[in-house]
Amino acid sequence: MSDRVKTNRRLRRAGLLTALASLPAMATVMFTGGSAAAHGAPMDPGSRTYLCWKYSLDSTGAVNPTNPACQAALDKGGPNAFYNWFSVLQSNGGGRTEGFIPDGQLCSGAATVNDFSGFDLPHADWPYTSVTAGDTYEFTYNPWAHHPGTFHQYVTEDGWDPTQPLTWDDIEDEPFHSETDPPYRGSVGNAESEYYWESQLPSDKSGRHIIYTVWERSDSQETFYSCADVDFNGGNGEVTVPGVTDAEAERSEEAAAAFEERNAPQVSGALGTQHEHGAHAGHGSHGTLSPVVAAVVRAAGGLLPG
Repeated sequence: MSDRVKTNRRLRRAGLLTALASLPAMATVMFTGGSAAAHGAPMDPGSRTYLCWKYSLDSTGAVNPTNPACQAALDKGGPNAFYNWFSVLQSNGGGRTEGFIPDGQLCSGAATVNDFSGFDLPHADWPYTSVTAGDTYEFTYNPWAHHPGTFHQYVTEDGWDPTQPLTWDDIEDEPFHSETDPPYRGSVGNAESEYYWESQLPSDKSGRHIIYTVWERSDSQETFYSCADVDFNGGNGEVTVPGVTDAEAERSEEAAAAFEERNAPQVSGALGTQHEHGAHAGHGSHGTLSPVVAAVVRAAGGLLPG
């Protein structure tokens, strides 16, 4: 059994692709509606929520992890957090960190809109991305909707233990990089859309760490929090998912791609319309969408009529 999965552009597709893949089997539990807002999460290095989601899909589109950490997260919080992997947020966060997000809840952002508490669980087997200390790395972050703001990137202190709850004392005091209003490629609703920027990884790290990202929007108080597990082992973006074979990963990818091909044009068009009206604009008409596609659009912005 191989635990190594090479990251590439196709495997880093955004949440629209992966969300669509599972909708036939899970549409009734997938989304809870939600307010009109941006959503997003790191894609490379991938966040816990994204990588667990990405590599837990079975052939029916259901969440069925073989990775033990992802299974523990499923047991703790249920599948809805997987389907909403892009929604680890506080609507009134205002960029706040220590003193606002409690110790032991950093990876879930203490979010209440979905139960992400399973992703706070200490575990040695979280999926992780291999990187090289001191390298210049291209980071990508998928948004459901484009908004201005700053991405603050922190790293754990030397000696951090992944089998213990993550606390603020485990996070270095200052970000190793902050990026304001990075460039954006792709269009709204496109699975390839992403913010991207380059920054230098910390040069004095080795072994397992977490890159902790805080996306602070400048047009609202909404703030996103995420944990991306990495290993400073000389790698270049390779993803390791303990318990997941290459064949299983490929099957999940193929299922997602096939469903995207059938449904993404409707979603892209609907999201494009909502983006033209603004993130908090009136509902308007999006034409006739299937219930499955409408669920994705609601999750992306909540602008369709109920």
